[in-house]
Amino acid sequence: MTSYPFSDTAIATALRSTPPKKQADQKPGFSDLGLCVEILHALNVAGYTEPTAVQQRVIPAALAGHDLLVSSPTGSGKTAAFILPAIQRFAQTQHSNSAAPSERTRTPHRMQPARPALLVLTPTRELALQVTNAAATYGKRIKRLRTVSVLGGVPYRKQLELLAQQPDIVVATPGRLLDHLERSRIDLSELSMLVLDEADRMLDMGFIDAIKTIVAATPSSRQTLLFSATLDARIGALTQRLLKSPERIEVAHRPEQRDKIDQSIHWVDDRAHKDRLLTHLLSDTLLDQAIVFTATKSGANVLANLLCDAGFVSAALHGDLPQSARNRTLRALRERRVRVLVATDVAARGIDVPGITHVFNYDLPKFAEDYVHRIGRTGRAGRSGTAISLAHHGEMAIVRRIERLTRKTLPVRTIEGFEPRRAPSALAPRNPSVYRPSARTGAGARPDPRTFARRSSPRTLSVGAAHTRKSASQSKARAARSY
Repeated sequence: MTSYPFSDTAIATALRSTPPKKQADQKPGFSDLGLCVEILHALNVAGYTEPTAVQQRVIPAALAGHDLLVSSPTGSGKTAAFILPAIQRFAQTQHSNSAAPSERTRTPHRMQPARPALLVLTPTRELALQVTNAAATYGKRIKRLRTVSVLGGVPYRKQLELLAQQPDIVVATPGRLLDHLERSRIDLSELSMLVLDEADRMLDMGFIDAIKTIVAATPSSRQTLLFSATLDARIGALTQRLLKSPERIEVAHRPEQRDKIDQSIHWVDDRAHKDRLLTHLLSDTLLDQAIVFTATKSGANVLANLLCDAGFVSAALHGDLPQSARNRTLRALRERRVRVLVATDVAARGIDVPGITHVFNYDLPKFAEDYVHRIGRTGRAGRSGTAISLAHHGEMAIVRRIERLTRKTLPVRTIEGFEPRRAPSALAPRNPSVYRPSARTGAGARPDPRTFARRSSPRTLSVGAAHTRKSASQSKARAARSY
């Protein structure tokens, strides 16, 4: 067994000691997954005592060197599932090379391109920062382990200074990483592990070409781990291109976890009715902090200002905001200085705040899978939560797709004084059945109808409002560069 030096002898001895024989119904601990004592101590300090289902299956397979195709629900602990084996590999390499420091460590140079051993690609900046923080937490006892996030909205000079330190782990969004690759600031020829986190979301955002370019710059000997909430035909095509004889790991969402989130739907007549109902629901004394999801960036700005005018401490979070503003907003949310966060789907990926007790779908998601990601912002780590959707009767088709995916009929609720004039009660009874992924995307998929007229506002809040008529290809290109 490989020996690792450790300063705290008592803790090291306790962690190294042979555990008693486990009973058949006893779950394995982190010490059973092949992790070194430094990582075990960091996990213990962080309060993690028992690995989740996805961690129990992914960590040993990743340490064995297999390519992995992993499907797991949001909040299942997949970040630690790929970060922990990467840190373990670095610790082993560092120990074996302790007598001969690497050339990269001894002779750093500002103009030398960064040559990371691990690259993690994420769809959003918030998720990239979450992965970076996780790597710092789990690897804080590993000497000379450097982690850098490369993402849009951060000045190039600052990122160049960080890359000059020769990081071992780079966590990046595809657009900004592509910029650094084109400028030869990052060299992926020595990459040993590539992780694609939330690959389905990256495909939804049009990053497929960027991913292909990035992968082409990596060695064929790399280990690849692909994580996705869904395993559809698009993920299958990407898997054939990137992975070599992958081991497939699927972790289903446990029913008891979903049952801890109280889900319901309120029918509304129009935007004015929806605004009045939302402000009433936000006044619930049981509400600690909430996330309100909107379909557009401009809609998030308008609604955040409306809620501020109504007396709620709220803020907007979306992709048009500079990274410094997004960081300030998330910091204020975690410090409980913001009670209501109004966000788009993309910006809210990666948000993990224990105080989020309520999630509101002000606009229903375009894809049913996004509904699961949205409500997953509450009820995390075994806590209970509340998810409320505000829907127009013309959105019944979207509601049924959500019910088919979750295999759960959303109970309809009304509040005295806020009853809708019309609801889809005359329609056929809803009967959730097996979800058909083909309803989500594809050449034959039709966009959801617009059921509300756009609310006018005296404020001009959206930076890109004057460019809404640009072609789809131009919009995708702009999105790729901003993330």
